[in-house]
Amino acid sequence: MNLRTALALLAILPNLLSCHANETAMSPEAKLPAQMPDVPAGAEVITLGGGCFWCIEAAYDQVDGILSATSGYMGGDLENPTYEDICSGTSGHAEVVHVIFDPKKIPLARVLDWFWEMHDPTTLNRQGNDIGTQYRSAIFYQNDEQKKIAEASKLATAKELGVPVVTEITAASRFYPAENYHQNYYRENKSKNPYCRFVISPKLRKLELDP
Repeated sequence: MNLRTALALLAILPNLLSCHANETAMSPEAKLPAQMPDVPAGAEVITLGGGCFWCIEAAYDQVDGILSATSGYMGGDLENPTYEDICSGTSGHAEVVHVIFDPKKIPLARVLDWFWEMHDPTTLNRQGNDIGTQYRSAIFYQNDEQKKIAEASKLATAKELGVPVVTEITAASRFYPAENYHQNYYRENKSKNPYCRFVISPKLRKLELDP
């Protein structure tokens, strides 16, 4: 790491230790919840949490067979949570990505293969400098078959890694789409937000996806 990169990382460190968005200058429309995505006939849904949802969405956005990836919140008790509620760590929700996929092009097992590669499933309530239950590793399944596939995938991953995997596997509850400004965040902000350049882009390169 050169000096310029190190100084840039120090400059954004406060953002890396907390939530990563500043709503002050945003339009009212940007702060509204996004529309609930439609599920086409024959498609399936799985909802995944693996740290900051910007990272997970940015990766699945490029995976063949994924029809849509929507950032949002799941797993808590508070109705209609906001990003501020999530950042407090008290709502019980995780930052998640609602993944709609075509099982004829990419089976769930392969969707989950990408999931394990995208984050560290061995750290409890933490991904890098993102710390809190909102950043927990989680798979929210829609039916018993998905649960079975997820549990088998988790066991295989733990065996491969040789260490315990802490990912929770839970029945899906209500999905709340995140605010509009969170959607397609990486594509819209990769030239503006240092978090995108220093955190998300390296993950995409590791996955051999376009940064």
